[in-house]
Amino acid sequence: MNIIDELTWRGAVNQQTDAEGLKKLTDSKSISLYCGVDPTGDSMHIGHLIPFMMMKRFELAGHHPYILIGGATGSIGDPSGRKSERQLQTMEKVQANVKALTQQMQKLFGGSSNISFVNNYDWLSKLSLLDFLRDYGKLVNINTMLAKDIVASRLDVGISFTEFTYQILQSVDFLTLHHDYGIQLQIGGADQWGNITSGIDLIHKIDGADEEVYGLTIPLMLKADGTKFGKTAGGAIWLDAKKTSPYEFYQFWLNQDDRDVVKYLKYFTFLDQDEIEKLAQSVKMEPEKRLAQTRLAEEVTKFVHGSDALSTAQRITEILFSGDVQDLSADEVEDAFGKAPSVSITKEPRNIVDFLVDTEIESSKRQAREDVNNGAITINGNRIQDTEFEVNPAAQFEGKFVIIRRGKKNYFLAKVGK
Repeated sequence: MNIIDELTWRGAVNQQTDAEGLKKLTDSKSISLYCGVDPTGDSMHIGHLIPFMMMKRFELAGHHPYILIGGATGSIGDPSGRKSERQLQTMEKVQANVKALTQQMQKLFGGSSNISFVNNYDWLSKLSLLDFLRDYGKLVNINTMLAKDIVASRLDVGISFTEFTYQILQSVDFLTLHHDYGIQLQIGGADQWGNITSGIDLIHKIDGADEEVYGLTIPLMLKADGTKFGKTAGGAIWLDAKKTSPYEFYQFWLNQDDRDVVKYLKYFTFLDQDEIEKLAQSVKMEPEKRLAQTRLAEEVTKFVHGSDALSTAQRITEILFSGDVQDLSADEVEDAFGKAPSVSITKEPRNIVDFLVDTEIESSKRQAREDVNNGAITINGNRIQDTEFEVNPAAQFEGKFVIIRRGKKNYFLAKVGK
């Protein structure tokens, strides 16, 4: 299957500058292409991952992707999707983010000799103001720039000259990569259409209208309920394990809606069409088994965090389902309950009734006694039905945590202070 046909089947194509020409080009030879990310933070979240999964698909199909880290463009800020000016970061912070994102990208995609990494700081930082104005500014029509959605959407509230010129810098990126590496295709999110077409226009003005360069954007991903993909009540789902633990990452995918899971299998896994269609059938015929969600969680967690992290996430999941939390290590407790309701406690042993009230897990001593007597309270995986029981924070998990469960599903984490 041609790579463009595959992306279309996966629902991953939003717009193309020349669909017929790109399909013919990718049928005839291996091409070089690129996608960029600006270092506005020290980690990508799963929303950022989507276009780079497309890049990986191109690589598997025999093409040569280049991943661009925007060390220069990230220092001024992309106006797309924003209604106000981006707060500029210090150059030291930008460079720290460049290093972090480069390491993250290399972990995800650096195992292949056919994926390359570049940084636009290497060429844009050498461009003088006069050269910028003479060589590129003269070729860009202000009226055309104003008509681009990313600029037009900001005209009512205003846009600085700095952010206004962003699309010219991105155009220079495409031109430079085309000249230096023979890159013919740029991929980006739906909000990057204006920047991508500006780059193609610049190349055509300098190299001629017949120069074969193309642009492709992916759709904006929304959940079945119309809300933005990748956000939860706790915030973004990050690729950095320190920001979102592999267990939390695994659980995010495991808990996807039946209405969304097949779409996500197409976007975020490298499973073939036959296997995805079988999983789609299982969603229809036996949704209670959640086979599609399980496979989705396994594939994406393994891709982002590796096999060992996947095994740990699965182990924690099984332990929490069974309630045997005493089998968890202290590190696993931290991963599993990082976003759970938590309280701080001292290391001194406490009567269980007083403990439950002081931590506000129970509203009163009467309710606490009732729940204990009824067997509704477990401490570190052990059901407690003795109101005289003493909770000893030093008993398990290296003396760092006490895990309380009320009922079947309500977990609380007590963190032991120094």
